[in-house]
Amino acid sequence: MSRQDSYNDLLPQIRNLIRNEPDRIANMANISALLFNSLSRVNWVGFYRVVDNNLILGPFQGNPACIRIRKNSGVCGTALAQNKTVLVSDVHQFPGHIACDPSSRSEIVIPCRENHRVFAVLDIDSPVINRFDDIDKQYLEIIASLL
Repeated sequence: MSRQDSYNDLLPQIRNLIRNEPDRIANMANISALLFNSLSRVNWVGFYRVVDNNLILGPFQGNPACIRIRKNSGVCGTALAQNKTVLVSDVHQFPGHIACDPSSRSEIVIPCRENHRVFAVLDIDSPVINRFDDIDKQYLEIIASLL
């Protein structure tokens, strides 16, 4: 099955999981669990919520993570500051990368927005260099928009 086919299978599952549930934290929990168990070669999937213009750990799957990330710090803080998806092929080449899990090698962070304002970011790590591509970016942005 292609990566695109996998995402096309995931989208209706996510829509069904969060349909009629207004609580974002509950929806983040289910989305992170589904993605963690469905995507190949990932070691962390979760959300950081925007609180006082910084990021606070939200629902996730994987090893324990950094609790607070300042705006402009690391990949997540950069995605928040720039209000755009940040895809990093090799985190060891990203200036200021925050190594919560030393086994992570690549990362993608997608802002979740309401009325153009970022309220959270979806963060996915992989122990594989170059794990994420434009197909991941396209579909993960759709998934983030469902919140």
